[in-house]
Amino acid sequence: MGRWWSPPEPRSVELLLLGVALVVASFYAGTLFQSSASPAVVLPPSGSRSPDSSNPQVADDAEFTNRVAATYRTTPISVPDHGLDVCPLEYNEYVPCHDAAYVSSLRNLDRSRHEDLEHICPPREKRLFCLVPPPNDYKVPIRWPTSRDYVWRSNVNHSRLSEVKGGQNWVHESGKLWWFPGGGTHFKHGASEYIERLGNMTTNSTGDLSSAGVVQVLDVGCGVASFSAYLLPLDIHTMSFAPKDGHENQIQFALERGIGAMISVLATKQLPYPGNSFEMVHCSRCRVDWHENDGILLKEVDRLLRPNGYFVYSAPPAYRKDKDFPIIWEKLINITTAMCWKLIAKHVQTAIWIKPEDESCRQKNADMKLLNICNPDDSSLPSWKSSLMNCVRLNTDHSKLQKLPPRPDRLLFYSRSLERIGVTPEKFENNNQFWRDQVRKYWSLLGVEKTNIRNVMDMNANYGGFAMALSTDPVWIMNVVPHTMINTLPVIYDRGLIGSYHDWCQPFSTYPRTYDLLHAFHLFSHYQGRVEGCSLEDILLEIDRIIRPQGFIIIRDENTTLSRISDLAPRFLWDVTTHTLENEEDRPEQVLICRKKFWAII
Repeated sequence: MGRWWSPPEPRSVELLLLGVALVVASFYAGTLFQSSASPAVVLPPSGSRSPDSSNPQVADDAEFTNRVAATYRTTPISVPDHGLDVCPLEYNEYVPCHDAAYVSSLRNLDRSRHEDLEHICPPREKRLFCLVPPPNDYKVPIRWPTSRDYVWRSNVNHSRLSEVKGGQNWVHESGKLWWFPGGGTHFKHGASEYIERLGNMTTNSTGDLSSAGVVQVLDVGCGVASFSAYLLPLDIHTMSFAPKDGHENQIQFALERGIGAMISVLATKQLPYPGNSFEMVHCSRCRVDWHENDGILLKEVDRLLRPNGYFVYSAPPAYRKDKDFPIIWEKLINITTAMCWKLIAKHVQTAIWIKPEDESCRQKNADMKLLNICNPDDSSLPSWKSSLMNCVRLNTDHSKLQKLPPRPDRLLFYSRSLERIGVTPEKFENNNQFWRDQVRKYWSLLGVEKTNIRNVMDMNANYGGFAMALSTDPVWIMNVVPHTMINTLPVIYDRGLIGSYHDWCQPFSTYPRTYDLLHAFHLFSHYQGRVEGCSLEDILLEIDRIIRPQGFIIIRDENTTLSRISDLAPRFLWDVTTHTLENEEDRPEQVLICRKKFWAII
């Protein structure tokens, strides 16, 4: 793989500027990118509205009766006939469970371990219950793959990352666009060159990361996710995450680019992913203190890595001899040695360890009191808001271990994780065929070009069949498994897909307007009659927050539930149509397709 970035020649600069000019012009011409339909207007209360005779929509959009007001959740819940209130414009980036203002009021958090950056939801009465508005001059996002390199400035209008990370080529301002050259803190000359180097380090210069067996990567502290973007040509899929911290809106940038990412942090809780799921965990200057607290965060990495998986560490302790970096490096060596990780390469600014497949060394170190072994029962539970554990899990039951094929064969492979939850090969194949048929019909019902949709979430992913059926389309899928359902997320990861545990009684860890398509397959009925604060209206409000303007929501559920949603949809400023498809028993089943209107506050 050659270098993709080099210092531009004068002619290259001219071509780049010409390309940027065409990008901007094409938005208005509606050619290169999705056409930007004129947004509808939500009228503020009449007493606060200034007359504007130059805008004909002010007079014509009487159907939009939603008021602008910061409204909070009440008990019992109520959705007014005139529609939900619209939150004031200053809430256009509202992330309920990563709200710095609320978290700052809490006194019992361990801020030294960054507990304040974890998923912490306010009580219901302190959550906004209004529609999150887009920012001023919001535009329909640029289509993939152009969005890898360019996004509209007005959609993520924050300049701090450009100012502090521009020299590392994270992001640069380019007229009305943000430009992402593909750099990072430890790969300012481009992710492609860095990825090639990692491939050489893991294969003794005989191959690349794909031939090294890497299929799924966890990128810790991912920044704007350029590392993930440039792994895609190798068919390597990455779960990228970073906290909502001083690196302003890094995950929002990543999602606006069309790269899979979510807000998360390694602090006091396990990450919401199953064990033995990644062939590589990557940290490039990720600002994680791996050497602290007896290496408890490295033990979380050990939980997530498959046997023979790699931990890639690109950070000053791996190469600098000043300050306290040698002391930190020594601590890392001691912790990784106790876990029997093998340091297989150390080059330039990067060190790479490999997790052992043979557990005899770890068992020996445990006998010598150098290492704690976890209770074997712990690994079967979903890692949702579970405390970190200062121990490692032994894979002593080799019947549970399985060598998985590479992608794309992994998508259809019958894994032992399926067998453990009672899914037969026949049921698995029938489920795959069902979702191939359904996705083909979905595209027909949506009636849009496939390039109109990039960021997709399956809110109740089950075995990942929906994502499998989309695998040849230009999309990525966040597969969500509610933690109160059967634990199928290991199945999803064994298929080479990515996803997360979640509880839909709470908002998801993402920014507003980050998904083009949400799929809710028998999700609402699962939460029906559960604890207060987990109503249908709460979940609909969260759907509205994370779906993009003009985005689609496909909902399949009980007819009574669909009827309620159809009645409520106009109050959320959604268009809705009803269709009939066959379910897995070949019986007719109603399907709602909702589309969020493109609106703005004036």
